[in-house]
Order: sequence, then C-alpha cells, then structure tokens
Amino acid sequence: MTVIVAHSIRRKEFKRGEIPQKDLETILGSYAEGIMVPIKGENLPKGSRLVKLYVTTVEGARRIVFLVDVETNAGFFLFYRGKNDPIGKNISIKNPAFHKRLLQYLDLLQADIAGQNFATYAM
Repeated sequence: MTVIVAHSIRRKEFKRGEIPQKDLETILGSYAEGIMVPIKGENLPKGSRLVKLYVTTVEGARRIVFLVDVETNAGFFLFYRGKNDPIGKNISIKNPAFHKRLLQYLDLLQADIAGQNFATYAM
C-alpha cells in the first residue's frame, strides 16, 4: 500500500506546510487499517474513487479523505479536517465548501503529480 501526499495540498491542509509526525502516523495508519467509506465525487480521474475515514486523535475527531487508484490501491491524500470544521462537518459534494475545495485539490494534485512534487509513503 502506498500513500501519496502532494506538496500543494500538504501546504493547504497543515499550518506551516508540514505534517506533524503524530498526524502523519494517524493518516498512514488509518489508510492502512481504517474503514473506508466511499463518497461521491465529481471530475475524478478515471479508475479512481473517493473515500473518507473517521479517526479519533488526542485533539479530537478527524475526517480524512483520499482519492484511491482502484487498480493499484494507492491513496492520494486530500483532506485532514476536524469534525467541526466547515468541510469536516459534512464531507459530501452537497456541501458547497467541500465541493469547491475538492475541485481545487484535484487540480493541485494533478499539477503536483505532473511536476513530481509529492512525497510517497510505502506501508
């Protein structure tokens, strides 16, 4: 299993642009062992699906969203939000805040992949 974190998305999701080690462990561990809930997306790359995971951390409940390549099972990290965040509260394309940010993040992901601007974590 592989998790890919695009640099542009990492900078938008985390203060100071770096993922704290405990949060990175939560993200990787949840992708490896968590229960993935498929969600609807829009303008997703062919052969991919959008999933969310619910996790509990010392700081509180979090929502994590990945774009998953169905063939390779590689997870492309998109969101790491608290459950009371405007996006984390309702991770659905019916939520205008989530929908707008999803489309933006898909564009950023595509650009970072094309430009080799990402980190890869093998599990």
